[in-house]
Amino acid sequence: MPTTVWLWALPPVAVLALVFLYPLALVVQESLAPGAYAEVFASASFREALVTTVWLAVAATVGCLVLGFVLALVIAFVPFPGGKAVSKFIDVFLSFPSFLITLALLFLYGTVGMANGIWTDVTGDPAGPFRFLTTPWGVLLAEITYFTPFVMRPLLAAFSQMETAQLEVASSLGARPLRIVRQVILPEALPALAAGGSLVLVMCLNEFGIVLFTGAKGVTTLPMLVYSKAILESDYASACVVAIVNVALSVGLYVLYRGVSRRAGA
Repeated sequence: MPTTVWLWALPPVAVLALVFLYPLALVVQESLAPGAYAEVFASASFREALVTTVWLAVAATVGCLVLGFVLALVIAFVPFPGGKAVSKFIDVFLSFPSFLITLALLFLYGTVGMANGIWTDVTGDPAGPFRFLTTPWGVLLAEITYFTPFVMRPLLAAFSQMETAQLEVASSLGARPLRIVRQVILPEALPALAAGGSLVLVMCLNEFGIVLFTGAKGVTTLPMLVYSKAILESDYASACVVAIVNVALSVGLYVLYRGVSRRAGA
């Protein structure tokens, strides 16, 4: 390889090493403190956070795939006034911070939110029945609400490139809408579903703001445990161990999901 090529490659490699590899190496080094891994792995709080993180991420991904597929179908193939505006809004929605969506849900379903306020006004009860936002189900609802557009965006792009002649031929042959969706649209959408789903899975595994803003004190995920160990307890060795596990889990599940989706699309 010519020397000039190496010279051009050095700056980006140096920047990558400085802003990513060096901090990661420091985290790995800190996690290798004597007994750190054994102490964390033996902790009940770590095992609980690990299970909570995985099931929330998987459940949110499944929910986003189902809801995103249905909504994208409606926007792409069911003509209605404002359909293009809704499609454009999805692009804008992707730029919203996660805490903003959580804050909106708190206004709607929080302890003093609109739903509870209407309930108390109508029934005269001192408090409303909607208290699920501070539970794992509230976190799951917030994650599905926020991450569904990340599935819809690649789906809408895939649907826009589909040949409408396929749908017209299937319809002219007497195929019902559900059969058209299952046998014509879904196979074409699998790569987009895989792309959106894998992105949502990784993002849910590392989500911090939604769990924090819902105030779900009984919901501890791995990112929340890192925050608790590092900031609240100043136990940096344990925090780094949890962070390394979180990174390994994210990469491992991402590779597994991509492998499964690749076989499904084959």
